[in-house]
Amino acid sequence: MTGRERVIRTLRFQSPDRAPRDLWALPGVGLFRKGELDALSARFPSDFAAPPAKYGPSERARGDCSRVGGYVDEWGVVWTVGEPGVVGEIKRPILAEDAAIASYRLPRELLDKADFSKVDDFCAKAERFVKAGTLARPFERLQFLRGTENLYLDLGYGTSAVLGLLRQLHEFFVREMELWAATAVDAVGFMDDWGSQNALLISPDMWRELFKPLYADYCRLARRAGKFVFFHSDGNISAIYPDLIEIGVDAVNSQLFCMDIEALAARHKGKITFWGELDRQHLLPFGTPEQVKEGVRRVRRALDDGRGGVIAQCEWGLKDPAENIAAVFEAWDEPRPAG
Repeated sequence: MTGRERVIRTLRFQSPDRAPRDLWALPGVGLFRKGELDALSARFPSDFAAPPAKYGPSERARGDCSRVGGYVDEWGVVWTVGEPGVVGEIKRPILAEDAAIASYRLPRELLDKADFSKVDDFCAKAERFVKAGTLARPFERLQFLRGTENLYLDLGYGTSAVLGLLRQLHEFFVREMELWAATAVDAVGFMDDWGSQNALLISPDMWRELFKPLYADYCRLARRAGKFVFFHSDGNISAIYPDLIEIGVDAVNSQLFCMDIEALAARHKGKITFWGELDRQHLLPFGTPEQVKEGVRRVRRALDDGRGGVIAQCEWGLKDPAENIAAVFEAWDEPRPAG
């Protein structure tokens, strides 16, 4: 069974031979621990591949996002990096002042000059499942531009200029989804970090009013073109799992250990694929390999009945021991635990 076949059978609940593997190594791992990364990737090959697409050259990006200091991203946002390989923080949002919103220009050159010309040939030859990551993250992009505290006030008061900016962002992301929908990729993915440790960052009702319709548009575009839809969010997002299922998300990557894994399984197993993950707050950085394996077994007892609907995904942070990451995939290769 090829990686592509394995992932598709998983998403369709058609009993793959095993759960597909998907390792996310943060930039610092590739920078400072490349030998370990290469060795583990050779031992546990991924079932996923990224297409060779290029977005247009940015008119504003400056600096290196992986080095200590500062850099400017494609949207003109200034980031401060305090630890190599970690994305950094925004100290002074560029649209913190209301007057700056009206004159802000989206980086349309990223799409105007994008080159997807090699994607279809790559997909035709790929044995792995080809998933395109996108720029779409409307809630987080608003935070990066406006500042988190400002944005929460804006949403609470219904600030018209910010809601207008959200509409512009949505139009940008819709156009990006249309570009990907015209290619031969198997899936498109988008993201927004919605959860705190215990609950959604805004009320579920506000989320459904303002953001669910945007996500529904992305899903509709992708699924109309025959693509699967993948979505990522950190934190406790149990309140919106039913909504993600309703709008057509096929696979969701969320912090299962911030939620009640068994309750999620009871409510949603068989309706959506659980695209990982494993506890990266405690188990991966601080646990023993055996404790990591037991974490995987807990996920498998709840979700892995052999029909599919679960992906063996984990994120490798710079300070996580390599033996703990290996333990993740060793445990996924074990016989399925009894329920």
